This record gives sequence, structure tokens and C-alpha cells, in this order.
Amino acid sequence: MKTYQILVVDDDEAIAWTMARVLAAPHRIICTVPSAEEALKRAHDTLFDLIFLDIRLPGQDGLSILQTLKTLTNNAPVVVMTGHGTLQTAVKAVEEGAFDYLTKPFDLDHALACAERALARPCDANALSPITTIASELPELTGSCPSMQEVFKRIALATNSSATVMITGESGTGKELVARAIHRHGLRNSEPFVPVHVAALNPNLVESELFGHEKGAFTNATHATQGLLSLAGKGTLFLDEIAEIPLTVQVKLLRVLEQGTFHPVGSSRELRLEARVIAATHQDLAQRYAENQFRQDLYFRLNVFGIHLPPLRERGNDLELLALEIIRRLDARCLPLPQATLLALKSRQWTGNVRELRNALEHAVILARGGPILPGHLPPPVKAEIGSADSLRRAVHQWLDQAIGSEPEPRDLWERFVGATEPAIIEEVLRRVGGNRLHAAQWLGINRSTLRRKLADGESNPE
Repeated sequence: MKTYQILVVDDDEAIAWTMARVLAAPHRIICTVPSAEEALKRAHDTLFDLIFLDIRLPGQDGLSILQTLKTLTNNAPVVVMTGHGTLQTAVKAVEEGAFDYLTKPFDLDHALACAERALARPCDANALSPITTIASELPELTGSCPSMQEVFKRIALATNSSATVMITGESGTGKELVARAIHRHGLRNSEPFVPVHVAALNPNLVESELFGHEKGAFTNATHATQGLLSLAGKGTLFLDEIAEIPLTVQVKLLRVLEQGTFHPVGSSRELRLEARVIAATHQDLAQRYAENQFRQDLYFRLNVFGIHLPPLRERGNDLELLALEIIRRLDARCLPLPQATLLALKSRQWTGNVRELRNALEHAVILARGGPILPGHLPPPVKAEIGSADSLRRAVHQWLDQAIGSEPEPRDLWERFVGATEPAIIEEVLRRVGGNRLHAAQWLGINRSTLRRKLADGESNPE
């Protein structure tokens, strides 16, 4: 049985020791070194089968020697490790031929699985296709939290494939920016990037907009028109808010993705889809499927490779990094950011995510006029839309989970739900109208006697 030589390059002794213990197995020899220079020296003397390479090293950094290590080891797989990654770092790692990209702190079982996967592959299959053009990134894609490191890694991997990508995340998290980054760093970057905001299309003309139409295909079709699938050419077609596409068109889009061909409306001509498709949504497509509003087979066809963007509130210290980078791009004279302003930023919910943050900072930079940004320069906080359909759906979902959890076969869900929610909305409306029952009844759309009875039944106190 072959004996595998594995090299771990990391200046952190604890990490190097831990990796050596995790990777240890019969027929494996583990070597650890603390620097790029030492790694190159060992690679000259030993033909390694696998290398784990930290990026931040004393002296030369890991990425600067990645290609040399691959040359010295006959293209052995190199797994890059970093605790300080950016999108450019991830893309650069893939560009240089990294087999995988681990962000610290990473799960040791994941590292072991990565090693076993790498050792199971033939050496010449490990190189990833090169990326031809690296452009500067938008500040909205700045981030150091683990969830964003995973996003950067998946963007980098997506650039080396033509597979369909599904990007999910709340509104304002940067889904279109991710789609553009995949296109910009990919092999299609010299071809068009065609964004399609599905929700903005006329519902009656979605099919025509996507596939094109012939003259006379429908009323007012006075001339033949190319569809967006054709306009994208060999580039990238970005379907934003894909959940909004009508069911009738979903069937035809599924056929296009499966067969790679389509027909313009009113035409028997078969055209070929040559563009890559990237889709995005802020909605829960599993829920849309449960509501019979989205085809499950189309979801699977679109979600070949998924990228999920975390909301800003879950990104920890990324808020400060993002704010500083956005301000630097807008007007560096406004830096550094006063502590009071930073605290004001951190106190907000940012329900609109990175988009809301950027808008707030643009507003503040205008008022600051090249000076320090003070808390008073920020616009008023945007209140969360508690009553939005998505928010209500999530709240009902959580309530139902709890109700069914306590009683697997309930018989009074409606009564219990109304009993839980009706007093709350009555109490809140009364509070907002200063306790005026007539006004509250008008808001609620019920007569005053009905309100009086409900208050008596619920023993509410309007004060």
C-alpha cells in the first residue's frame, strides 16, 4: 500500500500539532514546518502527496509559493488555510490552483475529509482551471466572519464552473454583487452579464421577455424581438427574485435548463441557450413549493451550486469593517470613525442589511463634508417591517412548531392562534390611538360594540 507524504505549513505551533494528530494514520507520514522558506526546502527533498498551506506566514506568504510547491510536487493538491481571508484571497487561491480553501477556525473532521478526498484523486486532476481576470472588489463584499469566508470560498469555486448557481439571502445582503463577482472572475468575463429582475417584469410578458418573440406573436408585437436568454449570449444570465416567476413560465424555464434549447414566442425556431444561469431569491423556496407557487424540479435544477449570504446582524465585527471600507471609498477624509458613531451604527438592526448600511453612510458622508462622521449625520433608523408577509409567515411557522410540539395531534389550532394573536393586536392598536376605542375600532375594521365585547372577553386593559 502506498505511503502518503503530507506537509503542513503553519507558523502556529498549536495548529500544526493538531493537524498532525488529526491527519495521522497508517501509511501516512506527516511533516510540519513554520515558514514558506522551510516548506520550499522540504518540497525540494520530498515528493509530497498533499500540502496544507497557511496564507499568513513569517517572511513569504503562503499564496506566493503555492505554484512553486505544486511544481515541485508534480501538482500535488494544496489546501489553503487562513483566518484572514477576503474574496480576493479566495479567488487568488483558486487561481493559483488550490484544491480547497479552509477558513480558521475550521472543523477538524472537515479538514480530515478534505485530506481523504484529496488523496483519493489522481495528481493531475487536482489543478483547478485558471481565472483569467481579477478585478477590484466592491466594498460591500468585505468581511472576515466565518460565514462570509465560506461565501468567498464558494464564489471562487463557482468561477471555475458553468453550473447553475442559486444565491439566497435576505434583501440587501448583496446577491447581485455575488453574481457579478462570479461573472467577473469567471471564464465568461468578456461576455455580457445580463441582470433580470423578475419581479419588475410584466407578468403577462415574462415569457416574451425571456425567450423573445416573433412579429405578430401577440397583440402589439409589431416586430420580432430578441429575448434576454439570447441577449446574454455566452455570458451570464442573472435571474433575480426567481421566486416571482409565474408557474406557467417555470415549466418552460425548466425545459430550457434541462435541454439547453428554447423557442421564441410564436416561433418554431429552436435556439440554443449558451449563457450560464445564476438565480437569486430572498424567499424560502421550500415554503413556496409547499404553497404550490414554485416547482420543486425547477428548484433542484437551479440549485446545482448554492451560495447563502448571511444577514448583516449575524456577521459580528464585519459591520465595522464594512463601514470603514465603504467610507474610505466614498470620502477617506471622513476617517477615522469616531467611537460614538461606531456605537450608533452597532446599535441598529440593519433590517435592510448592507444596502441600508451603504445608504446611511452615503447620507452621512454628504453631511460630514469631509470631516468626521458624527452620530447626528446618520439618517433615522429604518424600522423593521414586522407586518410584512415574510415576517408574519416566519412568526406563524415558529408558533405552529411550538403548538404541534406540545400536542402532536391538535384539534383547536385556529382557536388557540386567534386567542394568542387577537388580544395582542387590539392592545397595540389601542396603544397607538391613545386608548380611543372608536378610533381603534375604525383601525381594526370592526364596530365599537364588537371591540367592547372582545375587550370584555379577553379581560384586556386599554388604559
